[in-house]
This record gives sequence, C-alpha cells and structure tokens, in this order.
Amino acid sequence: MKRWNGWGDEANKLDLPSTADAFLISKVGATTPLIDAQLEDVMKQVPASRLPKHPLFNLDPEVRIRHARGQSLPDWLAMRSGDFEYFPDGVAFPENSDDLVELLSFCQQHHILVIPYGGGTSVAGHINPFASEQAILTVDMGRMNRLIALDTDSQIATFGAGTPGPQVEAQLRAQGYTLGHFPQSFELSTIGGWVVTRSSGQQSLRYGRIEELFAGGEVITPVGRLDIPTFPASAAGPDIKALLMGSEGRIGILAEVKVRVRKLAVQENFYVTFFPSWQQAKEAAKTLVQADIQLSMLRLSNAIETETQLALAGHAKQIALLEKALAIFGTKEGKCMMTFGLTGTKFQCRSALKQLKKITKAHQGLYTGSFMGNKWAEKRFTMPYFREALWQKGYVVDTLETATDWQNVDNLIAKIETNLRTVLTQDASTGTTAGTPQLHVFTHLSHFYQQGSSIYTTYIFKAGEDYQQTLAQWAKLKHTTSEIIVNNKGTISHQHGVGKDHQPYLITEKGALTIKAIQSLCDTFDPQQIMNPHCLIASTPKPVATLNVRASDDNKQQEQVS
Repeated sequence: MKRWNGWGDEANKLDLPSTADAFLISKVGATTPLIDAQLEDVMKQVPASRLPKHPLFNLDPEVRIRHARGQSLPDWLAMRSGDFEYFPDGVAFPENSDDLVELLSFCQQHHILVIPYGGGTSVAGHINPFASEQAILTVDMGRMNRLIALDTDSQIATFGAGTPGPQVEAQLRAQGYTLGHFPQSFELSTIGGWVVTRSSGQQSLRYGRIEELFAGGEVITPVGRLDIPTFPASAAGPDIKALLMGSEGRIGILAEVKVRVRKLAVQENFYVTFFPSWQQAKEAAKTLVQADIQLSMLRLSNAIETETQLALAGHAKQIALLEKALAIFGTKEGKCMMTFGLTGTKFQCRSALKQLKKITKAHQGLYTGSFMGNKWAEKRFTMPYFREALWQKGYVVDTLETATDWQNVDNLIAKIETNLRTVLTQDASTGTTAGTPQLHVFTHLSHFYQQGSSIYTTYIFKAGEDYQQTLAQWAKLKHTTSEIIVNNKGTISHQHGVGKDHQPYLITEKGALTIKAIQSLCDTFDPQQIMNPHCLIASTPKPVATLNVRASDDNKQQEQVS
C-alpha cells in the first residue's frame, strides 16, 4: 500500500550501507530523529465535510488525508508531524470524460473549488488544500489509467490522463513501443501530470521533454470540452498545446493524453566515466551535446556529489578497487563522475560510444565501462526513498533545480551552494557568518541542451529540535536560494512546475505583462476561478453573484470549445 505520510509503497525502502552513519556524522553531525505522528491521531483532526451529496464524492477521512499533501519538504514535515492544517472536503474518482464534465458542472453550480490530482508527487504545492470559505474537492484521476488507442501508422498513443509511468510503459511495451519519459518520480507520477507541469525525463536527450512528446488530447474545462488535434506541425496561430502545458490545472482537467511514441530500441546500456576536475568534466559534457553525439541520457556530478555517491553506494570492495585504479591514473581528489546512456540500434550505440570515448579522452576522462552505469539504471527510481532512509536517522534532505545558459552555469552553482552552506548561520543584522554550518551540499547537471544545462542541487541537514524549527530552517534555505536563482539568470523551475511554492518568484522570471496574460487565459476557461486557485498565479475565487451566472447559462457552458 502507498504510504500515507511519505513516498511510495510501504513494502519498498532504500537501505543505506553500514558506512553511512560515519559519513553523515562527518559531513553534517550527529542528530536525533523526530517522532512521527500516527494515522489514527491525524484522522481525529479531519473536520466534517462541507460538500453536498454527490455519487462521485468520497468523504472518508482517511481518503481525504491521503490526498491532502504532495511530496515537497513542507508536505513531508506536515505528514510526519501530523499537522496537516487543511484537508480536502472530499475526493472524486472519475472514470471517464463524462464524469469530469458532470463534476465540473456540479462544482460550478455549487461554487466548489477543484484541485486535480495525478500521482500526488508534486514537490511544489500543486495539490495542497488551503484556507477557504468554499468547499474543496480533490479530483483523483487514478481510475483513468489505461491505454485507450495506439495508432501504429502515426505512432500516436492515447492514454487516460491518470495513467502512472509504469503502466504507460508496460502497456506500450506489450506492443513493442515506448514513450521513453522517465522522470525520477516515474513510479507514481502520471502522464497527465507530466504534461501540465512540463516534466522532463532522464532520457530526454533521445526522447525529448514532454513538450516534444505531447501530441494532443482532451481537456475538460468549466466552460466546455477542449479538443487538441494531433497535427505533426501547424502555423495556424498560437499553439493551444503550449497554453495547456504548464497550466497546472488552472484552465481545466486533462482527461485524455495523446503522445508520440516510438518502437523499442534494440540496445540500451549505461556507462560511467571519471574526470580529474569539474572544469574538464563540464567542458566534455558541453562538447558531447553540442557535437550531437547520439546519447539518450547524460548526468554530470560535481566532486562532492561524486564523493557522496561512492560513499553511499554500497559495494565497498568494488568501490575500493575503483578508487585505487582511478588514483593510479591521477584521478583522485576532486574527481567528477559522468553517467551516460546509449540507446538505439547496435550500430548507433557502437558508433556513439566510439565518438564519446574520443571526446572524453581529450578532456582526460577515464572510461570505466557499464558496471556502475547499469547499477545506476537499476536504482534510478528508488532515489526518492533516500529521504525516508535519511529521515529515520534524523536527517532532512531536499533539492533545488533550475536551468541556465552555459556561460552562467558555474556562476549560478557557486551562488546556490554558497548560500545553502552559509545562510543558516548568517547574522541577519550584520550579514556576517558565524560558526560552521552543518549542511552537506552537492550538485549535478541532469539535462543538457545546446545552449545550457539544468542544475540540480541536493542539501542534507540535521532535523531541528522540533518540527517548527526544521520547517523554519527549510523556509530560509528555500526562499533565499530561490531569490538568488531568479535574480541570476536561472529559471525558478526546470522540471517541477510552479505550484504554490515557486509562485512568489514567477513574476521576477516572467514579468508583470506575462502574468497578466496567464491570468487572462485562466479567466477565459475558468470564469469563476474554481480550478486550483492559488496555484501557478495568485487568483481569488469569484462569488457566483458577481458573475451574473444564470441557470439558463448552464447548457451554454457545456458547448464544445474548438
């Protein structure tokens, strides 16, 4: 069963090696775990529902608890402490588009606020209820979870928007196809969620981001159905697909998703190469991408992340032999690990590997084969369980991600990491730093482009004396670093969307005119502002009386939007 207060299935966990305790104490210090709340105690806090009766509504307290939070660190602390604060008034489980039409019509009539829910993996506050005078309904898309059609001529597959990653791939692979979209949240996240948050998969170098994979589909909006055709290309005005992607449930609920798929590759392997320094590794990565080497995946860890991965990998004997071999070739302190994937025909993979070895050798890269790369591939979707493993030992882990142009990569990484390491010990009045911050910070580049790269920074710190102190520490780390990102030519989100957590920084990135245009889009499809208000941009739900909505208008609102 899925955990009610954490990530993934209760039967799954990530075991840290026996050396982890000593490593964590040396980097962060000794700590004591905080006490977790019990589900039974949280259930006593769930208030009576404010929803009117409806056959599609589930008002069970435990169901409402399990849909009250996502997977951001504030969500994690709320679930672990039992201090949820807000719960949805109920949860609906539609099974088809007609159910969605009925739900949104009912919610408009009764002015019920709606939060779309995919796999519950949001790390930016997309799915969290909030203080509201109106009832809040969470719409769980989990029953719309199958492959509806596969057009093998056009290689377009149609899925229910609630289909999670493993079912997407299993249903396609049974017919010899793949979507190839593998975010780290793959185990739980859904195909509809990928679209509306502009997700990026780990093998985007081959398959593309979700923008390139999304071909069309059906959206149920408060003012009618929106059908998006699957033209291979069009110059007929602004692209409605682009307006939907990243909309985060503000204009409606994505019901069906049409995606561009391809036949399964003949061969796929993952490999690791080590470099003596960050600069050599980064230049090699940039050269590989700009030379269009046929990679499916590329990840470059800085020196501290490389050290951390090797220390926590297990396989102590193999790692010791690797360290000894690397030292012989002059790759010791400061070494950086590059993990890459090759996917395609045997000829394509053989040719790409030959080109890659030539380029990496020119930057003093030491190729180590596929052992470590394939180990990474085996465990790549278990990394979200790392938070659970650390939490049980009294440590807190979170991440920040952005993207920027090549000329700004080093500058932005330095500013992000320096702020995380020092901000908790800064004197607010003088700006000086006192004491040694106990924060372990490391970074990798996870998605690459001709003109730049994403930056993915992880930080580990000790839990505070209580939950309130721990949350306050996170808030300071998150806010100050987010300000640095948007004020230093970085995007506030490369792959996790905006939600509520990133919303305060969006105006710096987009500007007031763009925010106004987004608000106009929301007003067009959702005049009452019932769809996920406070997500993406700040909006206030509008009382029905101010809209002069008449009962006779109900039929008009269900007309086809084309």
